[in-house]
Amino acid sequence: MASSSNVRSGLEEQFVRELGKDALDEGWQDVFRASPELFKASLALRSVPRKKRHLPLKVQHLISIAVDSSSTHLYMPGIQAHIREAFKEGATMAEIVEVIELTSTLGIHACNIGVPLLVEVMKEEGIYDSHPTAGKPFDEHRKKLREEFTLKRGYWHQFWEDFLKLDPEFFEAYVDFSSIPWTKSVDGSENGVLEPKVILIYPSP
Repeated sequence: MASSSNVRSGLEEQFVRELGKDALDEGWQDVFRASPELFKASLALRSVPRKKRHLPLKVQHLISIAVDSSSTHLYMPGIQAHIREAFKEGATMAEIVEVIELTSTLGIHACNIGVPLLVEVMKEEGIYDSHPTAGKPFDEHRKKLREEFTLKRGYWHQFWEDFLKLDPEFFEAYVDFSSIPWTKSVDGSENGVLEPKVILIYPSP
């Protein structure tokens, strides 16, 4: 029967062989100490896309950067490790920055969910109709912001309506912030540097 130290050594060697030395950070060491069984199962799960390579390693690391840098995760060791590995696979600084820019808009989903609930409660409390802008037609400034959002982001959805009606200043700031990866000029490109299929990173977290 193999000793625990031999089991650990063997699993660590397999981890490094399949996922790379930089991936074996202190977090994974903690997982092993807490549950070798979970470590082994997690290694098997995480190794599948690495072995199949339906996506190039560079793209896999860019996606992992998006996941680890999302506002719901923010795992610094993972961000650092995947940035290093992405560079090794040929990623550019511009590509990595654009991934983080795309991922940074994840926090707005609190408003996508919260504003409709706020409107619902305002209507229940009878204060929606008395609000100076809620439920009213867009003024010229709001119409301009809607047009700007649609032009820069390429779509418009109904859930932005009340958001824009209630707080045009915050909405305008969000339009500017969220449009950066879609509109900035990098190395002659007017729409960022990532190829379209990689931009699917945007909804991935």
